[in-house]
Amino acid sequence: MPTRTLNALNCPHKRSKVVAAARTASAAVLAVGVFGAIATAGGNATPGEVQKVALAETLAAAAPAAAAAPAAEALPDTAPAAMPAPELPAPAPAPAPAPAPAYENNLDGWIRQALDIMHAKGIPGSYDGIFRNIIRESSGNPAAINLYDSNAAMGIPSKGLLQVIDPTFAAYHVEGTPFDVWDPVANIVAACNYAAHRYGSMDNVFGAY
Repeated sequence: MPTRTLNALNCPHKRSKVVAAARTASAAVLAVGVFGAIATAGGNATPGEVQKVALAETLAAAAPAAAAAPAAEALPDTAPAAMPAPELPAPAPAPAPAPAPAYENNLDGWIRQALDIMHAKGIPGSYDGIFRNIIRESSGNPAAINLYDSNAAMGIPSKGLLQVIDPTFAAYHVEGTPFDVWDPVANIVAACNYAAHRYGSMDNVFGAY
């Protein structure tokens, strides 16, 4: 051990500084070092030898703890910061249903409404073909009735815009329309359904049918 270190141990003022520096690890480690030094020196050691061994044992025990402490403190916190959850856009509102079509309560409106029902049911026919046959059969009067032909003689007169007899209306009535031969839309759709089955379409009818 260097002479300077021994002199420091012999000097009470300097010895206290050395011992204080050696105690940086902990009081427990210092105690272990001192008692270990005394045990090592044995009962016959001189006070100077005991001091040398005690100092060496204490410094050896304190050095690893003192060296490890700064390393532990220097470890950086490498855990990444939690990212906030992304905000999802609000769902788009459902589109409003299309308004139901409005039909005029006249011949034009009846034909247009009848055509929409026919298209939904797969019944062929055009505006011009329907209009042409209505004008010939009833002149556009939904209350028209024929009391003079053979059908009338059998008690089943032709009725309505397209002059439909009751048995024909019942057989070709289209669901979704009133079951009423006098209803203008129901009369048109039933007559066109009958014409589609017999002639292919009301467009192919050019006379009494």
